[in-house]
Amino acid sequence: MKNKTSQYTFFILVSSLAVWLDIFTKALASKYLMSGYVYKLIPNIIEFTYVKNRGASFGILQNQMIFFYVITAAVMGMISYTIYKLPSEQKYFPFYLCILFIFSGASGNLIDRVVNGYVVDFIYFKPINFPVFNMADIYITVSVFFLFILAVFIYKEDDMAFISSKKGSDANTKSASERIEPFYEPDRNKKSKK
Repeated sequence: MKNKTSQYTFFILVSSLAVWLDIFTKALASKYLMSGYVYKLIPNIIEFTYVKNRGASFGILQNQMIFFYVITAAVMGMISYTIYKLPSEQKYFPFYLCILFIFSGASGNLIDRVVNGYVVDFIYFKPINFPVFNMADIYITVSVFFLFILAVFIYKEDDMAFISSKKGSDANTKSASERIEPFYEPDRNKKSKK
């Protein structure tokens, strides 16, 4: 990203599109699958079936709505802060995309919880009897996986120093060794007084 304005604009546009796609696919699932109909996209592999999920991703923590609201608000707040602090350098673009899609997934499922009191899940991966999920779950799961890859194999510890830096988001962050002030050394060229 060239500057913070384009960074924010891209974030708003892409996350809005991703949330819209999540809501649209859930609306289709509600319209065509609520009756109990199962659409076999790839027989014995991927099926579309309607499920009301009152828990978190993949059905865990059922009926804990207040908990979900608090956690979602905290995650979205942390991501917003990180976007604000994120340098505009090209090397951070993969990290930027990951947190963008985590934000989108959290937003999509939050909208469902607020509007319906549950999340619509409809994608079923049959070979391993995987819990039914939705587009928002895909955004979050894939993004967290790639964030792990980035953290372990790509970014160094100093690359993430911008998050805790007190300076502005575009300020150049220095490594720990560069931030240490040199100790005072007396001028050895001067003669000592006797």
